Amino acid sequence: MTTDSTQHAHLRDESTTPGLPVSPSLGSSLDAARMPRRSTLVEPRVLWICGLAMLLGVAAALIARVLVMLIALVTNLAFYGRWSLHEVSPADHQLGPWVVLVPVLGGLVVGLMARWGSRAIRGHGIPEAMEQVLLNESKILPRITFLKPLSSAVAIGTGGPFGAEGPIIATGGALGSFLGQVLHVTGQERKVLLAAGAAGGMTAIFGAPLAAVVLAVELLLFELRPRSLIPVALATVAAAGIRDALVGGGPVFAMPPLVEPGMAALVAYVVLGALIGLASVGATRIVYGIEDAFEKLPIHWMWWPAIGGIAVGVVGWFAPLTLGVGYTNIEDIVSGRLAVGALAFLCAMKFLSWSIALGSGTSGGTLAPLFTIGGALGALAGFGLVAVAPQLGVDPRIAGLVGMAAIFAGASRALLTSVVFAFETTRQAHGLLPLLGGCTAAYLVSALTMRNTIMSEKIARRGVRVPTEYAADYLEQVAVGEACSRDVVSLRTSDALGDVRALINSGRAEYRHQGFPVVDDSGRVRGVVTRRVLLDPAHPGLRRIGELGLRPPVVVHEHHSLREAADHMVAEDIGRLIVVGADAPHPLLGILTRGDLLAAHGRRLKEAHQAARHLRFGRDQAAP
Repeated sequence: MTTDSTQHAHLRDESTTPGLPVSPSLGSSLDAARMPRRSTLVEPRVLWICGLAMLLGVAAALIARVLVMLIALVTNLAFYGRWSLHEVSPADHQLGPWVVLVPVLGGLVVGLMARWGSRAIRGHGIPEAMEQVLLNESKILPRITFLKPLSSAVAIGTGGPFGAEGPIIATGGALGSFLGQVLHVTGQERKVLLAAGAAGGMTAIFGAPLAAVVLAVELLLFELRPRSLIPVALATVAAAGIRDALVGGGPVFAMPPLVEPGMAALVAYVVLGALIGLASVGATRIVYGIEDAFEKLPIHWMWWPAIGGIAVGVVGWFAPLTLGVGYTNIEDIVSGRLAVGALAFLCAMKFLSWSIALGSGTSGGTLAPLFTIGGALGALAGFGLVAVAPQLGVDPRIAGLVGMAAIFAGASRALLTSVVFAFETTRQAHGLLPLLGGCTAAYLVSALTMRNTIMSEKIARRGVRVPTEYAADYLEQVAVGEACSRDVVSLRTSDALGDVRALINSGRAEYRHQGFPVVDDSGRVRGVVTRRVLLDPAHPGLRRIGELGLRPPVVVHEHHSLREAADHMVAEDIGRLIVVGADAPHPLLGILTRGDLLAAHGRRLKEAHQAARHLRFGRDQAAP
C-alpha cells in the first residue's frame, strides 16, 4: 500500500464521520463507493489507551515521590551537610553569608546538564510540553524523563524558589510521550498519553486529581473530547490512589473552617481578583523582560542559571523563607498565620528571587511561587480592607486564597484549573464562590491586556500558535443539504462527448463546474467525471460519457454534517462530493465542494461580528 493510501485509510479510521450509507438501489458502482468506516463516540481501542493511562498515573505518582525525596536529599546535603531523605526547609540553615554560594553552585550544575544533556530541561516545563503537542506530534526526547527531575531536584534542593509541580508535570508528560513512541499508537493517542502522564504527576504532588484533569484540557490537550478526557481522568484516579497510599490524604494547604461570605464581601473579592489580574500581567511581563535581558549577556546561556543563583542566594540570605518550594508558606498565608509586615516582605522577596531565577533559564515550576506571591498580595489586601472597611466582612484568609488562585488564572489563563485547584488543595467549600468571582475577574483583565500568557509567551516568540478557545465545531452544526450546490448539471452515460464539450465551451454558467456527476438512463449515479477528462483531446468526440472510465462515486447524504463531509473529502483526497437524498431511492440532489464548505462559514462570521437589534419595544405602529 502506498503512503498516500495508508494516510487515507488512517483518516477514515480517525474521522468523526459515522459512515455514509448508500442504498443498493443506486447500482453496483455506487455500492462500491469509497466511504469512511462507521464510528462511535469512542472506539474500543480507547480501552487500551485507558489501561496505558492508568499505568502512567501509577508511574507518575511513584516518580513524583522519588522527585520529592531527591529534593530532600539535595537540600540536606547542600544546607546541612548530611545524607538524609527527610523533608526539611532550607530556611533553617546555619550557613550565614555562605548561603549565597549554594544556589550559584546549583545553577552551575543545571547549566551544565542543559548544555550537555538537553536544553529542553530549562524553564518550568509546561511551555515545552505544549510546543511538542502542537508541533511535533507529542514526541518528547526520552532523556527528558530523567534529566528534568534530576535538574529540578538540584535547582530546588539548592534553594531555587520553585515548586516541584512543574518538573513532575514535564516528567510525567515525557514518560507518556516515551511510551507513545515505543508503542504503535497514533499522534492523537500519544498526545493523550502525554497529558495522562502530566496530569498524574500533578495529582501526585498536590492531591488534586480534578484540577489536574482540567489543567490537561486547558494547557495540553486543547480539546474536550471523550476519547481524550476518559484516559486522562483515569490516570489521575490511579495517581491519587498511589499518593494516598504513600503519603496519606487530606488537603495540601490545610485551613481553618471558613464562614460563608456575604454579598459585600463577594463584591470585594471580585474587585480583588481584578487587581490581582493586573499584577499577574505585570509579573508575566517582568519575567520575560528579565529573560530578554539575559539574552543580551555576552556569555553562553549555560552560565545564566549560576548568575540567577546569585540573586537567589542574596535574597535567601536576607529572606530565608524564599528558599526552596515553600509550600508551608502558602499554608501559612491562607491560614492567616503571617502578619502584615511578614506578608509584604515575603511577597516582594519571593517575586524578586523567582523572577530572576526563572528568567535565567534554570529548571523549576511556576505554580508554587505564583501561589505564594498572589496569596500574599491577596492577604495583604484582605487585612487592609478589614482595617478601613470592616463592614464589608472580608476574611483575609479567603482574600489570600482568592489571590493565590487569581494570579495563576491571570498569568496562565487556566481559569477552571485555578478555581478547582484552590478548592481541592484546601477543601474549603465556602471559598468556591469567591474563587470563581475573583479568578474570572483576573482572567478578564488578563485577556483584555495581554495577548500571550506566562505559559505561551516563550513558544509564541518562536512562531507557535497556541489555541486560546475551545469552541464547538461550526461545521458539525450545518447539514450538507443546507450548504450544497443544488443547481448542478448532471451528465448521462449515453451522452456523446462532443455534445458535452460544445456545452462546456458555450460559457454557460451551469457548465463551469470542475466536476460533473454522471447518471445512467434510469437516473442512478454511476460516478464523477472531471472537466479535465471531458476536454482531453485524446478522447474522440463520438465517445460516450459512460466509456470514459468514471471515478467511483464518493457520496454524502444530505443529512450528514459538513464536518463529516470535510473529513470524507480529506480521506479520499478529492474536492467534491455527490450529495444524495437520505430516503430511498436516494435521488441525486447536488454537489458539495470545498468552496461550499468555506461559504458555510458566512453565517458564523455574521453571528460573531454583526450586531443588530431584533426585539423592539414601544407602541405598535401598524393600523388596528
